[in-house]
Amino acid sequence: MSGDVTTQELRGRLDEPGLALLDVRSAPEFDGSFAAPCDPRHGHIPGARNLPLERLLECGSAVEVRDLVGLPEGAEVVAYCHTGNRSAFAVQVLSAAGYGARNYAGSWHEWSRDPALPSEP
Repeated sequence: MSGDVTTQELRGRLDEPGLALLDVRSAPEFDGSFAAPCDPRHGHIPGARNLPLERLLECGSAVEVRDLVGLPEGAEVVAYCHTGNRSAFAVQVLSAAGYGARNYAGSWHEWSRDPALPSEP
């Protein structure tokens, strides 16, 4: 699959074993201790792992990115952040490291607005 991930697609794939969901926001954004005032809910998408973009950018090679991410080359990864900008950049880094990476452009800004969607603090 290519292109951005939609909210509907991601919602339907949350429990899919082969999908790795990376939240590239800061740790306080991820755990909900810091949140943008425009977001009605704080926290993260269930099953997501926090890997701040800054940590990805510290890597000097594809091997270092793969070591940091801890998934086999070719794994399917969906990245998200607050509004899709950081995650778009993360997708470029992840793709260059050999991952099948896609961006959830709506990111937490969109996800937090739908009370029917699950979240974790």
